[in-house]
Amino acid sequence: MERSNIVERSDDELSLKDIIKKFNEWKGLLISKWKLILYCCIIGGALGVTYAIVKKPVYTAQLSFALEDSKSGGGLSPYAGIASQFGLDLGGSGSGAFSGDNLMELMKSRSNIEKALLTSVKINNNEETLAEFYIDFNRFRDKWSGNTELSKIHFLPGADNSKFSLKQDSLLGEFCKALLLNNLTVDKADKKLSIINVTVRSKNELFSKYFTEVLVDKVSQFYIETKTKKSVQNVSILQHQTDSVKRELNAAINGVASSADVNPNANPNRAILRVPAQHRQVDVQINTAILTEFEKNLEIAKVSLRNETPLIQIIDTPILPLEKEKIGLFKASVLGFLFGFLIAVIALTIKEIIKGIIA
Repeated sequence: MERSNIVERSDDELSLKDIIKKFNEWKGLLISKWKLILYCCIIGGALGVTYAIVKKPVYTAQLSFALEDSKSGGGLSPYAGIASQFGLDLGGSGSGAFSGDNLMELMKSRSNIEKALLTSVKINNNEETLAEFYIDFNRFRDKWSGNTELSKIHFLPGADNSKFSLKQDSLLGEFCKALLLNNLTVDKADKKLSIINVTVRSKNELFSKYFTEVLVDKVSQFYIETKTKKSVQNVSILQHQTDSVKRELNAAINGVASSADVNPNANPNRAILRVPAQHRQVDVQINTAILTEFEKNLEIAKVSLRNETPLIQIIDTPILPLEKEKIGLFKASVLGFLFGFLIAVIALTIKEIIKGIIA
């Protein structure tokens, strides 16, 4: 038993000695090749400096907003019963599919990104779409010089996207994918808060700013149009019915006056002569009562619509000059130097391992 322990200890000591020996050999190899390693470090540092000079800066634009999410009818609910007598729904029953995280997904939807790209903005006193601007600053036309069909594609201001060619639709789809993958980020500042941050990073300062603002504006418009569609319809129906009753009331009032004019000195002994005027008077009273209710419901519906309309409250907007991300020359040279050293050490180590295997 004692003999086996002695053997194990001697094996451990032997392996440790081998490790130390190998380490010293490896250290000696690196010292003997110090010139080669230095050359690699200098080349790495030079490449790092070149990269820092050639690499374009990235500009970050961030816009934050708070979502107004009306989840109940609030003070309008007592009046809903009045409107329901006429088969009308005043809305205000929740935010449906457009609350919280779902609104964040709307920011990343292809349709809204395309709307933003096809929006015209003024750049250097010229009106052009963000899609055209995106093509220009990325120098895509230079890359498409060998493709005549692609190089002729343009996204002009005011163009009808329903008449776009298949190539134009495909190109917009590729732009959307690239923006989602490399440029656009939508997240919450805190999971417990309803504040949403929209961040765009690109190589062009104006594109980052404009695309962020336009995208939020387009999604806000879509949100308003979709979420208030039912309330807008209710207001339109009530307005139409109110106008109709008002016309009927005016006609009834005119009828009362006309009946009086036909028989200005009616014989009191002939009651039949007063019947037309009485019928008209009854119409006036009924239409007056109906008009009063319709006008009340119309005002309630308008208040409901106004309560739903302000959906996005902007907190912070991107302001020029934007935050710029660019690696410094000193940092790039140090990183390049270390990278060159690492490559040289790995190459020499692999060379020695291969030499040992062959031997």
